[in-house]
Amino acid sequence: MNVTHHGMGDGASADSRAGAPAGTEIRTYHGQPVIKEPIWTWEIPCYFFTGGLAGASAGLAYMSSLRGNDVLARRAWATALASVAVSPALLTSDLGRPRRVMNMLRMFKVTSPMSVGSWLLSASGASTAIAAAHAWTGSFAGAARVARPAAALLGLPLSTYTAALVTNTAVPVWHGSRRLLPFVFASGAALSAGAAAVAVTPVRHARAARRLALVSAALELGCKELMERRLGDLGEPYKHAASFKFGRLGQALIAGGAGVLYGRGGRSRAAAAVAGAMLCAGALSARWSVFEAGFQSAADPKYVVGPQRDAIRRGERRGASRTEPHISAPQPAVGSPATAPAVVDEQREAAARPATPR
Repeated sequence: MNVTHHGMGDGASADSRAGAPAGTEIRTYHGQPVIKEPIWTWEIPCYFFTGGLAGASAGLAYMSSLRGNDVLARRAWATALASVAVSPALLTSDLGRPRRVMNMLRMFKVTSPMSVGSWLLSASGASTAIAAAHAWTGSFAGAARVARPAAALLGLPLSTYTAALVTNTAVPVWHGSRRLLPFVFASGAALSAGAAAVAVTPVRHARAARRLALVSAALELGCKELMERRLGDLGEPYKHAASFKFGRLGQALIAGGAGVLYGRGGRSRAAAAVAGAMLCAGALSARWSVFEAGFQSAADPKYVVGPQRDAIRRGERRGASRTEPHISAPQPAVGSPATAPAVVDEQREAAARPATPR
């Protein structure tokens, strides 16, 4: 997964004042945002969803087989296999070249979420493929005895490592939610796994999946709301623009889908399918809300500078924090705001000086 960043110009809002001295605005740094936005495209939020769906579905399939519910187990294994097969395709599309995906496997670095995630996806894909093949055809019986628990065990970190990946960046709203975002992604993964299983499994065999979907729906809504509240002012991107729209859409779909599933999902196969589709769409919208919030917070310097200055004032971080501005207003067109007046004076003197004949 490519985590390189690129600039987007002055995308800050006019009221960007958090943490600034009185009378100044934190709008840009030398005419540019303080950090650069991610270059990730639409494939990445979809990968957040499919990776979580694959990991949680493997766990659901394994637990269902242990309880003797082979009908639900087979469908959950199929869902896990389809999702884990789509995930590398999404990564390849984002990276642009298939060789770049293989380059991630050239080494294993435990301190790198990207490296760990690449190996997790590969190992989970292999074990899930064997488990699914055995569930549907009965082949690979010996290998399946190891592959089934391995796929279920690998599914847990597969569902949440993407949260560790994004919170390990400098994007303020992602890094600020590093303690709660893994729980948001885990509950969303369980929600999507239960919802997908409900949609494709006969009603009489889907009881466990319904319970998982309903409990996870409540956890997803609660964890995401708690995360946004804990972020404080840093969570403002979740209340504006695309992140807000995707977040509210996700809440509506999850709440509505849970209502349909609870009311009629245990009696009607059609209602269960509709509820499952709504819940999956809601989980995807929630991941997209997190994705968009990162772009919005990276574009506005107040989410970077403000928290840093506050930490310096509280004594939590070393550094200097100005109490009075050195200039009345930054002038990015003539260079650094700290030296802008001197540059302007020098330009004026040069313009007024008569030309020296050659």
